[in-house]
Amino acid sequence: MSDKDVMSGGWRPASPMQPDKTFRFRVSADELVDRITPSSDVFVLAHFGIPRIERETWRLHLSGLIERPCALSFQDMLKFRKHEIEAFIKCAGFPHNEKIATRNASNAVWAGASLLDVMDSVGLNPEATFLWLYAPDRGSYAEWSAESYVKDVPVERVKMGDVLLAYELNGEQLSAEHGYPVRLFVSELYNDPVVSEDGTPTAATVPVWEVPPEALIVYPAANSVVPCGRLRVSGWSWGTTEIDFVEVSTDGGISWRRTRVERRHQMSWQRFEAEVELTEGEVMLSARATNLNGVTQPDQHARNAVHVIRVTAS
Repeated sequence: MSDKDVMSGGWRPASPMQPDKTFRFRVSADELVDRITPSSDVFVLAHFGIPRIERETWRLHLSGLIERPCALSFQDMLKFRKHEIEAFIKCAGFPHNEKIATRNASNAVWAGASLLDVMDSVGLNPEATFLWLYAPDRGSYAEWSAESYVKDVPVERVKMGDVLLAYELNGEQLSAEHGYPVRLFVSELYNDPVVSEDGTPTAATVPVWEVPPEALIVYPAANSVVPCGRLRVSGWSWGTTEIDFVEVSTDGGISWRRTRVERRHQMSWQRFEAEVELTEGEVMLSARATNLNGVTQPDQHARNAVHVIRVTAS
């Protein structure tokens, strides 16, 4: 598919945006108690709104450095082997400020065709290094506007086999809010500014192709009242690289207690639990994750800054 075809909208099915403005949905962290997030609780952040697409008119147009350009229907997608993967999804943050941590996360079972299988079926040229994917989402957000939502995915990432053209979420067909009828499922790709060696920001940006380590406190709930004495703190941790351990602090990050996390299944998030002792008064509980490469969450000013909540011990 050429850029001209994309920009002209000739590839796009009839898809009104309803609503035609930013749509947000999330549940609070303390509600994320289940390993598999119920479909109704999986967060949604659609900057341009929600495209409403008829499955019968949807097509996946494939062109470029391939041997057999074509347009696949939804029924064609069902002919490919169905793959399932349990995996977390994480909001990468605000596009215009990469230093804000949004804390939006979910963990679910996604199912659909492997993008690798689809590309193999059309003969991807060995010289291809990236896939460019265009979605029907269009509109305006803040100071940005676009005729289509575009993502770049390295071919090497696709070759891992776990990038899905998903059409099911937790065993059910996708809702419009979650990308009906087919959603590309891969780590979100944002751009971060490049900083020089002396810390000075530059005009350049680099794509974000990995999810950094992060931990989220689920229990206790923020601003809740808890009993003095021993308290079990629990939550979830995740990242592109498996989490090695999580640390919990009761003094706002002055001191930390390391706790183990459960092993990861596929690309799922990982549960952690830690027992702490609380004395009467206001307590700042913090959690931070470290992955198997030794990378730890930063204290602040990052999309994965350390999670801190306040509770009152009484």
